[in-house]
Amino acid sequence: MEELIFSVQGSAKDPYEVTFRKDGNSLSVHCTCPAGENRQQCKHRVRILRGTPDGIVSGNAEDLKVVKSWLVGTDLEAALETFVIAEEQHERAEKELLAAKKRLTKALRG
Repeated sequence: MEELIFSVQGSAKDPYEVTFRKDGNSLSVHCTCPAGENRQQCKHRVRILRGTPDGIVSGNAEDLKVVKSWLVGTDLEAALETFVIAEEQHERAEKELLAAKKRLTKALRG
């Protein structure tokens, strides 16, 4: 089994630990933030999985490449891709809704 640990500064005073474990074709990820402790998705894990070094304070941001290589061919890779697509659609929908609200407000004023 291989393991990588990142310290990531979140909203708490102390950084969270994000641990990646690769065992054969299996990849597991745990974060010590409240969402991670409750077995929910968290932005800390997602950022690292997406290769984003934001918040990494452990000095091992170069290990993002290793995580990316571990991700290939796993169920997690497919789930992350679906998540990213849904997130992008959600952001577009929010922008469209805001624009529609502005148009409606303008039309209501006459």
